[in-house]
Amino acid sequence: MHLESIRTPADLRDLGTTELRSLSAEIRTRLVEAVDRSGGHLGSNLGAVELTIALHRTFDSPHDIILWDTGHQTYVHKMLTGRLADFDTLRQPGGLSGYPSRSESAHDWIENSHASTVLSYAHGIATAQAATNSGRRVVAVIGDGAMTGGMAFEGLNNLGHSGLGVTIILNDNGRSYAPTVGRLSESLIRIRSNPTYMRRQRRLEELAENLPWVGEIVERGINATKAAIREMLEPTAFFETLGVHYLGPFDGHDIAEIEEALANARAFDGPVVVHVLTQKGRGYEPAELDPIKHMHDTSGIKPGSYTEAFTEALVKAAESRPELVAITAAMPDSTGLLPFRERFPDRCFDVGIAEQHAVTSAAGMAMGGLRPVFAVYSTFLARAIDQVNLDVALHGQPVIFCLDRAGITGDDGPSHHGVLDLVLLSTVPGMTIFAPSSYQELQQMLVDALDLCDGPAAIRWPKTTAPHVGWDEIGSGFAGRQVREGADVCLLGAGKMLAAATGAAELLHAEGIAATVWDPRLIRPLDPAMLADAARHPLVVTIEDGFREGGFGTAVRSALAETAPGTRVGVLGVPVAHHAHGKPDDLLASFGLDAAGVAEHVRRSL
Repeated sequence: MHLESIRTPADLRDLGTTELRSLSAEIRTRLVEAVDRSGGHLGSNLGAVELTIALHRTFDSPHDIILWDTGHQTYVHKMLTGRLADFDTLRQPGGLSGYPSRSESAHDWIENSHASTVLSYAHGIATAQAATNSGRRVVAVIGDGAMTGGMAFEGLNNLGHSGLGVTIILNDNGRSYAPTVGRLSESLIRIRSNPTYMRRQRRLEELAENLPWVGEIVERGINATKAAIREMLEPTAFFETLGVHYLGPFDGHDIAEIEEALANARAFDGPVVVHVLTQKGRGYEPAELDPIKHMHDTSGIKPGSYTEAFTEALVKAAESRPELVAITAAMPDSTGLLPFRERFPDRCFDVGIAEQHAVTSAAGMAMGGLRPVFAVYSTFLARAIDQVNLDVALHGQPVIFCLDRAGITGDDGPSHHGVLDLVLLSTVPGMTIFAPSSYQELQQMLVDALDLCDGPAAIRWPKTTAPHVGWDEIGSGFAGRQVREGADVCLLGAGKMLAAATGAAELLHAEGIAATVWDPRLIRPLDPAMLADAARHPLVVTIEDGFREGGFGTAVRSALAETAPGTRVGVLGVPVAHHAHGKPDDLLASFGLDAAGVAEHVRRSL
């Protein structure tokens, strides 16, 4: 059996045990080759090979609706649903997305790269299917890490109350929710997975309830026995208290065992959790030995990056500030907190995939006298903007939000572009927003935020490499920095877009157009000296790598409309849309946010 012969999931159903084992090995080889070439998530996909095969042998996708949380574990799903021929284009411009994509395939229902949402999707979709009596089964695959997010529990709670026939696959590849499995618990698992036994138990309970006072004693005995079993099997108590039947745990690398469990799950009325245990990086020794490195995007922390600058500055600051603590929402590796955690293990808090909790907990830490730094991707902070506004800012707490992957991020697609943070945070009262343009500038800004901000502050930086400059080429405090002077146009390049501004100034200089260039350093508050200097030019152009409506440029235009109403202001930024994956600089250039694009805008405007 060769992977190329699998054109639809139906092609899997006639395969025997030996063929399935060979297919699994071939899939793993293709995964390693593809991710080594294009980057992406390796460990989670290597661990989901047999599970994905079993799902597609048991359920009839796309008639049955398979949902994934998070979507980075769907590479095998893509291979088995007609996209193998295009798999070499994974995460490449114009190629396959690294996550499910509705535009790619009818087998993909949700672009779910933000964790903990799938059970809410499942509730809504199953409600719609029940209303139309479609007969389509809804299956939700959720990783154990995603179960740390509060939204997962909200969805689970409502599914339990709904009685909807949803099959929930708990793909447990890290934190086990089950006790050690011994002979007794294995027997109980087999019994509880048998729908015939469970139907007999329900009939016995109904009979007991209808007996006279003797029946009350019998019913109490049954309930006591059930309670004892639940104490022995903790996941059972947890899920079934919410109204969700629990089966497992099962070996997530045994296709026959998973298929039997899924078949049994379908025989129950209402929602059922099928708990499978899988191994990250299965079948690839480097990923098995180092699951953290291979769990997320294999690109890791690049030397010379903004993230590396943050890591160095944070550790240095913590050495002289015992009150400084760091918080992460399940991403200590890619946000640069691992060195901090190694140096200060008692001052680093990983709250799981729970951004809202992280922000409010940070507010509480600040109220108690600590200086919390929350390191998070820009796109993920958007999940907690209400907490930023009402739990941190309303109380004036000095929490520092360090936003990695701000702006156009590249290969991970529309859900990962950090293009909303400037728009959202600019509307939060009392928020200070820093945008570094270099490695050294970021480090200075962390010091400034700690020393000068008595309320909330944010520092945002991109995924791309950070320019290295001399310490005489950075600013300090709340002041911007003038880079060059000219009389014809004033270019304000926010953060990494300073490079586009200076590049455009060089191009314009060759044509006899003299440009002033400012590194604003702060998005909020805007430097009054910078605004006054900008107002003396006939044209001001702002450049930012966030949405062009409601961000930095909008703030500059509003400020100059009050102080210098005759000044023309051109706002350059990312168009308001959901943009596909691609190389960051290529995408920015397509929006006119490179040196050539900025220079062309100035020519047209002048």
